[in-house]
Amino acid sequence: MGRCNGSYRDGAAYEKALMKRRRAREYVLQILFQLEITGNKLSDDELKEFWKGKDEAQEVKEFTQSIVIGTLENIASLDEIIKNAAEHWSLDRMAVIDKNILRAAAYELVYRADIPTSVVINEALEIAKKYSTEESASFLNGILDKIAKEKKTAGKQKKPVRKKKD
Repeated sequence: MGRCNGSYRDGAAYEKALMKRRRAREYVLQILFQLEITGNKLSDDELKEFWKGKDEAQEVKEFTQSIVIGTLENIASLDEIIKNAAEHWSLDRMAVIDKNILRAAAYELVYRADIPTSVVINEALEIAKKYSTEESASFLNGILDKIAKEKKTAGKQKKPVRKKKD
Protein backbone atom coordinates (compact mmCIF):
# COMPACT_ATOMS: atom_id res chain seq x y z
CA MET A 1 0.00 0.00 0.00
CA GLY A 2 2.80 2.42 -0.67
CA ARG A 3 4.56 1.95 2.66
CA CYS A 4 8.19 2.59 3.30
CA ASN A 5 9.70 1.81 6.70
CA GLY A 6 6.33 1.97 8.41
CA SER A 7 5.33 5.34 6.97
CA TYR A 8 3.59 6.29 3.77
CA ARG A 9 5.63 7.85 0.97
CA ASP A 10 2.98 10.34 0.07
CA GLY A 11 -0.35 11.63 1.24
CA ALA A 12 -2.23 10.12 -1.72
CA ALA A 13 -1.09 6.59 -0.89
CA TYR A 14 -2.02 7.10 2.76
CA GLU A 15 -5.47 8.41 1.80
CA LYS A 16 -6.02 5.48 -0.56
CA ALA A 17 -5.11 3.00 2.20
CA LEU A 18 -7.50 4.70 4.61
CA MET A 19 -10.33 4.54 2.09
CA LYS A 20 -9.76 0.79 1.59
CA ARG A 21 -9.95 0.22 5.34
CA ARG A 22 -13.08 2.41 5.56
CA ARG A 23 -14.79 0.38 2.83
CA ALA A 24 -13.75 -2.81 4.59
CA ARG A 25 -15.24 -1.59 7.88
CA GLU A 26 -18.47 -0.66 6.09
CA TYR A 27 -18.57 -4.18 4.67
CA VAL A 28 -17.99 -5.54 8.18
CA LEU A 29 -21.05 -3.64 9.38
CA GLN A 30 -23.12 -4.89 6.44
CA ILE A 31 -22.15 -8.52 7.05
CA LEU A 32 -22.71 -8.37 10.82
CA PHE A 33 -26.04 -6.60 10.30
CA GLN A 34 -27.16 -9.14 7.71
CA LEU A 35 -26.22 -12.09 9.91
CA GLU A 36 -28.05 -10.66 12.90
CA ILE A 37 -31.21 -9.79 10.97
CA THR A 38 -31.40 -13.11 9.11
CA GLY A 39 -30.20 -15.26 12.01
CA ASN A 40 -27.77 -16.98 9.63
CA LYS A 41 -24.32 -18.16 10.65
CA LEU A 42 -21.19 -17.03 8.84
CA SER A 43 -20.19 -19.54 6.18
CA ASP A 44 -18.21 -19.66 2.97
CA ASP A 45 -21.51 -19.57 1.07
CA GLU A 46 -22.65 -16.46 2.99
CA LEU A 47 -19.36 -14.73 2.17
CA LYS A 48 -19.46 -15.75 -1.50
CA GLU A 49 -22.99 -14.39 -1.76
CA PHE A 50 -21.98 -11.17 -0.02
CA TRP A 51 -19.01 -10.53 -2.34
CA LYS A 52 -20.97 -11.40 -5.50
CA GLY A 53 -21.02 -8.37 -7.78
CA LYS A 54 -18.52 -6.40 -5.69
CA ASP A 55 -15.27 -5.74 -7.50
CA GLU A 56 -13.00 -5.34 -4.47
CA ALA A 57 -9.28 -5.73 -3.90
CA GLN A 58 -8.27 -8.93 -2.11
CA GLU A 59 -6.77 -6.91 0.76
CA VAL A 60 -10.16 -5.27 1.39
CA LYS A 61 -11.86 -8.66 1.45
CA GLU A 62 -9.21 -10.12 3.75
CA PHE A 63 -9.37 -7.21 6.22
CA THR A 64 -13.18 -7.33 6.17
CA GLN A 65 -13.28 -11.06 6.82
CA SER A 66 -10.63 -10.90 9.55
CA ILE A 67 -12.69 -8.33 11.48
CA VAL A 68 -15.97 -10.21 10.91
CA ILE A 69 -14.52 -13.56 11.99
CA GLY A 70 -12.71 -12.04 14.98
CA THR A 71 -15.85 -10.21 16.07
CA LEU A 72 -18.02 -13.31 15.78
CA GLU A 73 -15.48 -15.55 17.53
CA ASN A 74 -15.38 -13.14 20.47
CA ILE A 75 -18.97 -11.89 20.44
CA ALA A 76 -19.83 -13.03 23.98
CA SER A 77 -16.86 -11.24 25.55
CA LEU A 78 -17.38 -8.20 23.30
CA ASP A 79 -21.04 -7.95 24.30
CA GLU A 80 -20.01 -8.12 27.96
CA ILE A 81 -17.39 -5.39 27.45
CA ILE A 82 -19.95 -3.20 25.67
CA LYS A 83 -22.59 -3.86 28.32
CA ASN A 84 -20.16 -2.81 31.06
CA ALA A 85 -19.15 0.33 29.20
CA ALA A 86 -22.71 1.31 28.25
CA GLU A 87 -24.03 2.11 31.69
CA HIS A 88 -27.82 1.89 31.94
CA TRP A 89 -28.10 0.48 28.40
CA SER A 90 -28.75 -3.12 27.46
CA LEU A 91 -27.71 -4.44 24.08
CA ASP A 92 -31.36 -5.26 23.37
CA ARG A 93 -32.22 -1.54 23.54
CA MET A 94 -29.53 -0.54 21.04
CA ALA A 95 -30.23 -0.18 17.34
CA VAL A 96 -28.86 -3.16 15.40
CA ILE A 97 -26.62 -0.85 13.36
CA ASP A 98 -25.14 0.79 16.46
CA LYS A 99 -24.67 -2.52 18.26
CA ASN A 100 -22.73 -3.99 15.34
CA ILE A 101 -20.58 -0.89 14.88
CA LEU A 102 -19.76 -1.20 18.60
CA ARG A 103 -18.98 -4.91 18.33
CA ALA A 104 -16.58 -4.50 15.41
CA ALA A 105 -14.88 -1.45 16.93
CA ALA A 106 -14.62 -3.12 20.34
CA TYR A 107 -13.02 -6.12 18.63
CA GLU A 108 -10.43 -3.87 17.02
CA LEU A 109 -9.79 -2.00 20.28
CA VAL A 110 -9.41 -5.10 22.43
CA TYR A 111 -7.93 -7.70 20.10
CA ARG A 112 -6.09 -5.79 17.36
CA ALA A 113 -3.09 -4.02 18.82
CA ASP A 114 -1.87 -3.26 15.28
CA ILE A 115 -4.62 -0.67 14.78
CA PRO A 116 -4.34 2.65 16.66
CA THR A 117 -7.15 3.41 19.10
CA SER A 118 -7.82 6.83 17.58
CA VAL A 119 -8.23 5.30 14.11
CA VAL A 120 -10.67 2.65 15.37
CA ILE A 121 -12.83 5.19 17.18
CA ASN A 122 -12.77 7.75 14.36
CA GLU A 123 -13.70 5.14 11.75
CA ALA A 124 -16.57 3.83 13.90
CA LEU A 125 -17.92 7.35 14.36
CA GLU A 126 -17.73 8.15 10.65
CA ILE A 127 -19.53 4.93 9.80
CA ALA A 128 -22.18 5.69 12.44
CA LYS A 129 -22.74 9.14 10.91
CA LYS A 130 -23.19 7.54 7.49
CA TYR A 131 -25.38 4.56 8.45
CA SER A 132 -27.03 5.71 11.68
CA THR A 133 -27.38 9.20 13.19
CA GLU A 134 -25.29 12.04 14.62
CA GLU A 135 -26.76 11.20 18.02
CA SER A 136 -25.62 7.60 17.61
CA ALA A 137 -22.10 8.75 16.82
CA SER A 138 -22.02 10.70 20.07
CA PHE A 139 -23.43 7.73 22.00
CA LEU A 140 -20.91 5.32 20.43
CA ASN A 141 -18.05 7.71 21.08
CA GLY A 142 -18.73 7.66 24.81
CA ILE A 143 -18.86 3.86 24.93
CA LEU A 144 -15.78 3.32 22.74
CA ASP A 145 -13.81 5.91 24.68
CA LYS A 146 -14.62 4.10 27.92
CA ILE A 147 -13.60 0.73 26.42
CA ALA A 148 -10.32 2.22 25.17
CA LYS A 149 -9.54 3.77 28.56
CA GLU A 150 -10.31 0.52 30.39
CA LYS A 151 -8.08 -1.40 27.98
CA LYS A 152 -5.28 1.10 28.49
CA THR A 153 -5.63 0.92 32.27
CA ALA A 154 -5.76 -2.89 32.22
CA GLY A 155 -2.70 -3.00 29.96
CA LYS A 156 -0.49 -1.04 32.31
CA GLN A 157 1.66 -3.21 34.46
CA LYS A 158 1.62 -2.38 38.11
CA LYS A 159 5.00 -1.70 39.58
CA PRO A 160 5.85 -3.96 42.49
CA VAL A 161 5.61 -2.30 45.87
CA ARG A 162 8.86 -2.48 47.74
CA LYS A 163 8.85 -2.42 51.45
CA LYS A 164 11.23 -0.04 53.08
CA LYS A 165 13.84 -1.58 55.26
CA ASP A 166 13.93 -0.24 58.77
